Amino acid sequence: MAANPLLRVLSSLTGSRPLAQSIAPRLTFDDVILPESTRRALDQALTQVRQHDLIFRQWGLGERYSTGQGLAFNFAGPPGTGKTICAEAVAHALGRRLLVVRYAEVESMWVGETPKNVAELFQIATEENAVLLFDEADSIAARRSTSPDQSFSREANAVVNVLLKELESFRGVVIFATNLAANFDPAFERRIRAQVPFEVPDARGRERIWRAQLHPRTPLHPDADLRHLAEQYQITGGDIRNAVLKAAAAAAAEPGSDVTRAIRQRHLESAIQDVIAGKRLMQQSLFADGATEPTEQAATALRSVLSPGLAWALPVSVAALVAALAALAAAFIR
Repeated sequence: MAANPLLRVLSSLTGSRPLAQSIAPRLTFDDVILPESTRRALDQALTQVRQHDLIFRQWGLGERYSTGQGLAFNFAGPPGTGKTICAEAVAHALGRRLLVVRYAEVESMWVGETPKNVAELFQIATEENAVLLFDEADSIAARRSTSPDQSFSREANAVVNVLLKELESFRGVVIFATNLAANFDPAFERRIRAQVPFEVPDARGRERIWRAQLHPRTPLHPDADLRHLAEQYQITGGDIRNAVLKAAAAAAAEPGSDVTRAIRQRHLESAIQDVIAGKRLMQQSLFADGATEPTEQAATALRSVLSPGLAWALPVSVAALVAALAALAAAFIR
């Protein structure tokens, strides 16, 4: 007797890790605040899903197009703009489960297994009538290599080939969520039915998000100015969420009783500055803004390493290493 497909999604082919996370969606479009352009694109995508039977069965186009009847949508935009939440909201609106796929869970150390895992996911999604979400999709749908001599390049190319093939025969809903849509293989362009852009919200949208992130029971001090925060900081909904949690933690740590503690403007200002500083730290690199010149810190470090006073460091280190190896060899001989 064949294994239950819902159980198969909870374990990989080796039984050691899941291929995808199966979710009964709870979030709806009421739980996310979006720019009007994004909301319109999502509404159009949902309309395509709901009219699929009309177009392909009643209007007979299914007899003309035996492949490409699936609905693949690309949710593209910066981190924290609501892509994953909206994927869950789409599944909720359709009354289907959501299979969340991350490439780290699909990738196998065994040659040829990763493409099989991709095909397995489409089979499970078909049997369960689930919405298939490829999170950080640029990892799995990246441009194919033009140098297939290396084994990892051949494997990555095989994954993309299988993914393209499965999209042709799949008749369900697939959502790609990515921060780097430019990294997609060009062959995906004609297979994606709709592009849904996710953007950093404007000041009005940010104010609504600030208010939505606070619960009615959250104590907010009268000096808290959410409109000022929305106008001052051009950030995403994910950033605002993190800032609210940081501000709440700071307010809760203040001396006094639970009754007197409240989130003040200074808590919110400090929290959002921490979030922004953390993002900058994660984006640091040796070269600033993609320039070809080193940053000042890197240049200073390079100058110190190459200064005359330290010119002896490299040969001395090499000599010490050679001496250590010679001593180790002598010990083994004795």
